[in-house]
Amino acid sequence: MAAHPEPSGILSFEEARAVVEDHASRLRPKGRELLGLLDSSGRVLAEPIHADRDFPPFPRAARDGYAVLAADLGVLPATLEVIGEARAGAAEIPPVTAGKTVAIMTGAAVPSGADAVVMVEHTSRAGRRVQVTRGVSAGDNIVPMGAEGKRGEQLLPSGTRLSYVEIALAASAGRSRLVVHAKPGVAVLSTGDEVVDVDMPPGPNQIRNSNSYSLATQIQAAGGEPVLLPIAPDEPRRLRELLMEGLDADLLLIAGGVSIGKYDLVEQALAEMEAEFLFTGALIQPGKPIVFGQVPCGAGAPAREAAPAVRHRKYFFGLPGNPISTMVTFELFARPVIEALAGMAARKLAFVHTKLKTEIRTKTGLKRFLPARLSGEFERSGVELVRWQGSGDIGAVARSNCYIVVPPDREKIEAGEWVPVLLR
Repeated sequence: MAAHPEPSGILSFEEARAVVEDHASRLRPKGRELLGLLDSSGRVLAEPIHADRDFPPFPRAARDGYAVLAADLGVLPATLEVIGEARAGAAEIPPVTAGKTVAIMTGAAVPSGADAVVMVEHTSRAGRRVQVTRGVSAGDNIVPMGAEGKRGEQLLPSGTRLSYVEIALAASAGRSRLVVHAKPGVAVLSTGDEVVDVDMPPGPNQIRNSNSYSLATQIQAAGGEPVLLPIAPDEPRRLRELLMEGLDADLLLIAGGVSIGKYDLVEQALAEMEAEFLFTGALIQPGKPIVFGQVPCGAGAPAREAAPAVRHRKYFFGLPGNPISTMVTFELFARPVIEALAGMAARKLAFVHTKLKTEIRTKTGLKRFLPARLSGEFERSGVELVRWQGSGDIGAVARSNCYIVVPPDREKIEAGEWVPVLLR
């Protein structure tokens, strides 16, 4: 007989997140690809990148100024003879000896003999003579050879998501192509007779399918490849067919149908497919009915080629159908699983903290992620709630740029208090 989810499966936010992280840690990406450097942007490294030479490959000037012997500046002001110039990329630079100096630009190789760079602001020059008014110590304003990385040293580990910074580092190591993990396919199934495709005229009591498109965009941002399925009606046989199709992907996200209403059929259908429910709710708002579980591959569609660690099961999330609930629960729970399938190294969920602009009053019992706007200038930032009409108010999220995180034991938070914020 199929197992049915129990009410005891409702966890605190921290407990539910820990369950997801634990299962995500067991996943392995499904394959590798060799891509050009620019095509690798946003992908996850499957092999580490090592330095092909020392970084920097020569002692490098950190300031515009003059390359000197620090001992020449024991008595100030000191006057030195300028014997040449060192610019970035220069092939020949004269060596520095006692009483001599070389004008140098930021990034240029420090000439042999010099052990410091005096900043141009502390000098005045007339022809081939320069007067120095401030002393330096050996090593000042010089980045030593190999200080940023030694030849053969690992620059980027496997599991690193490639942003513009990592792409630049790979380019500096001479890597025009990179081995990256294949993108996991993530199926998206929106459910309910009240949902219609975006290009169809909705009936008087119907809504357009926004969830599939918000989830597809979030999946892409997390490193996955969205697979949009047809809308599942509130009819058990067709729903089961679409669930089986969705389980052919690496992960299945179901939007709607996971509450306790008469026509919320998803949990029942999954239970009949021998699903194991890891939790059936989290004490959060929005998104309390979130469901996480796994289905034996043989119970759904045949599994695609996968790593041995995940061959015997497929994971699914049942996300609440209200749009904000769908968006929030994806970020809190589905994202780490997609990142693991994409090959990313595990990371903990981190909040930033800022001052609250206006008072918040709410009920206790749930950890709340409320749409908010972080604003201000420079270090004088603050955050306040945006007006919203509940978890179906997509416009409120569009007006926000973050979520204020309200602990479950707080009824009131005063203006001026520091509050945790989840950026979006």
